Amino acid sequence: LRSHQADPLTPLPFHKDALFGAGDQLYPAGPGRRLLARLLDSVLPLAAAGAMAAVVLGDARDHIQRQIDAANEAGVTREIWLIDGTTGGYLAMVLGVFLVAGFLFEALPTALWGRSPGKALCKLRVFDLRSQQKPSFGAAVLRWLVHGVLAVTAIGIVNVLWGLRDRPWRQCWHDKAAGTFVAG
Repeated sequence: LRSHQADPLTPLPFHKDALFGAGDQLYPAGPGRRLLARLLDSVLPLAAAGAMAAVVLGDARDHIQRQIDAANEAGVTREIWLIDGTTGGYLAMVLGVFLVAGFLFEALPTALWGRSPGKALCKLRVFDLRSQQKPSFGAAVLRWLVHGVLAVTAIGIVNVLWGLRDRPWRQCWHDKAAGTFVAG
């Protein structure tokens, strides 16, 4: 669509001039670069959680084996839970490291600079839809939390697919919840 002056019509008159000086208008990023950035952003928290899991895995395995051996020595048949007070603590440590790493490598950089490491590598930025500036701290954390909660469920796939059909800003549900969009 074009206006009567032959200028392209946009849903919101937002120009890079406000942030980067004279230049072209910002548009929502394409799904391929966003997916690549999301995969890159997932590497650091998963690696940190994997490192913690490697540290505690031997202790958890030994704990379960001790319970099996104790039941065998006593000559009784009983249920042995894989997750109990001890192994549950190990699992909580792994999840805690994953959450802290995710906060440090995604939510905090998004709040401070408008981009996470993966988005920086893919030359993407996150903007607040209303103010058209980098998102606030609360919005960045909300965006990260909503994505994290949806990602561990099957709904996370619908969240990603939603960004493919959403117009004009290509917002996934975590973007809609936080009032943000990703520009490239």
